[in-house]
Amino acid sequence: MNIKYARKVILLLDSSRSFNRGLLGGLSRYARLYGPWSLDMNFWNIYDIGLPHIASWQGEGIFAAGIYSRETAKKILESRLPAITVEDELADHLPSHTENSNGIATIRTDSQAVGRIAAEYFLEQGLKHFAFCGVPNKSWSQRRKNGFNRRIREAKLKCHIYPEPRLKKDNVWEKERVALANWLRALPKPAGLMACNDERSCELLEAAHLAGVTIPEEIAVVGVDNDELLCNLLDTPLSSIDLNGDKAGFEAAALLDRLMAGENPAGREVIAEPAGVVARKSTDVSAVPDAAVVDAIRFIRAYAGEMIRVDDVVNATPLSRRLLERRFRRAVGRSILNEIQRVHVASAAEMLLNTNLTISQVAQKSGFSSATHLGVTFKQRMKMTPFAYRKSFRNGRI
Repeated sequence: MNIKYARKVILLLDSSRSFNRGLLGGLSRYARLYGPWSLDMNFWNIYDIGLPHIASWQGEGIFAAGIYSRETAKKILESRLPAITVEDELADHLPSHTENSNGIATIRTDSQAVGRIAAEYFLEQGLKHFAFCGVPNKSWSQRRKNGFNRRIREAKLKCHIYPEPRLKKDNVWEKERVALANWLRALPKPAGLMACNDERSCELLEAAHLAGVTIPEEIAVVGVDNDELLCNLLDTPLSSIDLNGDKAGFEAAALLDRLMAGENPAGREVIAEPAGVVARKSTDVSAVPDAAVVDAIRFIRAYAGEMIRVDDVVNATPLSRRLLERRFRRAVGRSILNEIQRVHVASAAEMLLNTNLTISQVAQKSGFSSATHLGVTFKQRMKMTPFAYRKSFRNGRI
């Protein structure tokens, strides 16, 4: 009987973060398909419990998502084991040593794309004012800000950037909450605000309550990570960008497997590509001042799964088709038909990622007459077919 050898891997992971849990799901799926792997849970605790024994541990690799101290980073490097780490966690703690980390690979979110997705989402809602709130000393936050700000500037509009506290004495929540409240109160409204992650979004919602600013009526907020527990725990459920951690975790595990096998791959970086905005109540707002156009937008969103026509939308308002078309285009920047298609494609994209429905079933439930109709419209807007979109961004999350 041929018994397959099990690779021993240290799992050093902060499971409180949604993205890390997604990575873990992808890793475990890879291990089931191409293992077996023996995951050492003695190193699960991220606060160094058990880490002194890495040097003597008879293992082959490390999967780390949550390096919160210089001591942890140092022990990972000193182990000389092949390792996967997330973003700039290693470099943040040992910036002068990472050039010697030949056995280290990295999972990096496409933070520029994350920022652009948030900006596009708000622009499509017809908003004219925008803001970004990040955290200090984190390069991924800076990159998300740059992606968001660049897209807003391309639209010839302005983005208001929260001045992150630089001094340690100012980075105390009770003090910063007041500063955030004052900043939110001073923003032009209605505005679309991107937070660098879901945790920052929660702080923003608390500060908004203190400031007397309503979410989403005055400020629409979108976060990053799509931590479903956190996003749905709030009084105003939070819209958030899904980073597709499962797919990245699967690809990272495959790369770690190659490193443990002694290979020297040219690429040592896995890019987590965002899957898009998961919309919830925190962005359920129309910035359009025209009441008839608002009624039309609400009708289109309410019937996102139905085969509605422009005439159906017109009948939901007191205006003639010609007048509504003119006012709709002036207020939103696109035609009624384009808005119907945009909402239907967004509904289809969500189902492609989060259900096992066939393409024909997705078409039927997202307002298209057939799979062919869905395919043509989807490719026009998303630059890929529904099948390619599902394959690229879901990768087994169901």
